[in-house]
Amino acid sequence: MAATKKSKMVDVITPTCLITGASAGIGAAIAREYAARGWNLALVARREEPMVALATDLKVQHGTTSHIFTADLFDVDATKDLMTRVHKKGIQIDGLVNNAGYGHPGAYLQSPWDDHNKFIQLMLTAPCELARAVLPDMKARGFGRMINVASLAGHLPGSNGHTLYAAVKSFLIKFSESLSMEMEDTGVNVSALCPGFTYSEFHDVNGTRDGVSKLPDWMWMDAQECAELAVEACERGRAVFIPGGANKSIAALAKVLPSTIAQNLMSKNSNKIRKGTKS
Repeated sequence: MAATKKSKMVDVITPTCLITGASAGIGAAIAREYAARGWNLALVARREEPMVALATDLKVQHGTTSHIFTADLFDVDATKDLMTRVHKKGIQIDGLVNNAGYGHPGAYLQSPWDDHNKFIQLMLTAPCELARAVLPDMKARGFGRMINVASLAGHLPGSNGHTLYAAVKSFLIKFSESLSMEMEDTGVNVSALCPGFTYSEFHDVNGTRDGVSKLPDWMWMDAQECAELAVEACERGRAVFIPGGANKSIAALAKVLPSTIAQNLMSKNSNKIRKGTKS
C-alpha cells in the first residue's frame, strides 16, 4: 500500500461526486456518506427510480443536490455520452466513484465472447475512461477524490468460475496504485476499495445468494460501514484499502501461503458458493 498522503484543502463551495452503480448497495451507501459530508452528487445507474428515491431522501436529510443520470455503461459510447450530459449541465466533478459492477457466472467457456466483452466494458474500460475524463480538471484545480471499487478477490488467487472477476478487480487495484502515485502532491487522492462479502443485491444478481448465505457472520460487512471506512480511507490518501479485520487477515494469509495451497483452497471454496462453474 502507498503511504498515507495529506489531504489538500480546496476552494470549492460544495463539491460534487459522480457515483456509478448508485442505485443500490455500496454505491448508494457511498452516496449517503458523501452527502453526510456536505457533498452534492451525480448519481449514475440504469435504474432511475431507486436513484430518485435516494436523492429525495438525501435532500431531506442533508440538503443534498443530486443530479440523476440514467446510463447503460455496457454501451461503448456510454461514458462519452455521460460526460457530455454532465458538462451540458455545467456540473464540476470533484469526486468519482467507479462502483458499477456485477459478477458474470459460470466458467469462461460457458459464455460467448460478447458476454465477456460486455463485462470488460463495464468493469474495466468504463472506469478507465471516466478516470481519464475527470482527472485532468481535478489535477488542474488541485483537488479531487477517486474511489475505484475493487474487491478482496483482487488479492486472492483466481477462482473456478466468474473467471474475469478477480482479474478485473486485480487490475483496478494496480490501476489505482499507479494513479495514486501519479497524483501525489496534486491534491487528488485515488483509492482502491477492496471489500469482501457485503450485504447488498450483488449476490442476488449473480446467482450466488444461496451459497454465500451459508457463510459465517464474521465474513460479512454492512454496506454503510464499508462506505464510511472507504471514504475516510480515500481522505487519508490510502491507495489500497481493505475494510474489516477479517478481510485484511484473509488478504494477508493469501500473500504468505504457497501458491499451490492458496489455489487449492480457493478452488475448494469457490465451488461451494458459485453456480455453473463446470467447463
